[in-house]
Amino acid sequence: AIEALTAVLTGLTAWRFGFGWEAVAAIGLTWTLIAVTFIDFDHQIIPDSLSLPLLWAGLGLSLFSPLPGADVLFVAPKTAIVGALAGYLSLWSIYWAFKLITGKEGMGYGDFKLLALLGAWFGWQLLPLIILLSSLVGAVVGIALIWLKNHGKSVPIPFGPYLAAAGWIAALWGDQLINAYLQFSGLK
Repeated sequence: AIEALTAVLTGLTAWRFGFGWEAVAAIGLTWTLIAVTFIDFDHQIIPDSLSLPLLWAGLGLSLFSPLPGADVLFVAPKTAIVGALAGYLSLWSIYWAFKLITGKEGMGYGDFKLLALLGAWFGWQLLPLIILLSSLVGAVVGIALIWLKNHGKSVPIPFGPYLAAAGWIAALWGDQLINAYLQFSGLK
């Protein structure tokens, strides 16, 4: 099932970005996000050996911005740096606020690093979309697990898979989703 999913998502990514370096980078990101998703589902951990190299890759690729014909990937260096910082610090702040209020840990440090990675690749502008999409999908899946499978409310549900899925969606269609929202809401 994982191999079939990888083949489908690789095909969609290649179709979206065409032939070139941007597609190669996006496919590498896709494969890593798939690995992160299933590792986090199985072990509730996001390995630094996967997230940190891609964080640095996102920052490094920003040095090649703008590439001729580049679409979403390869944001400017300043945008990538601010995106990485904003991604990490936003979830870090939520983690500490939750911990101070409840005395419990609500998420792991791997989630901070994963959102920092996505911020480095796509810039700070797509982070609200990624957080919104991941929260919505995570809430729907969590409620469905509790309701359908009698999943205990105290059993943790990993957030990384939803961040990864939202990041992949943002990579392919982030700008279009934001533009559609702005047009629908009358803000554009």
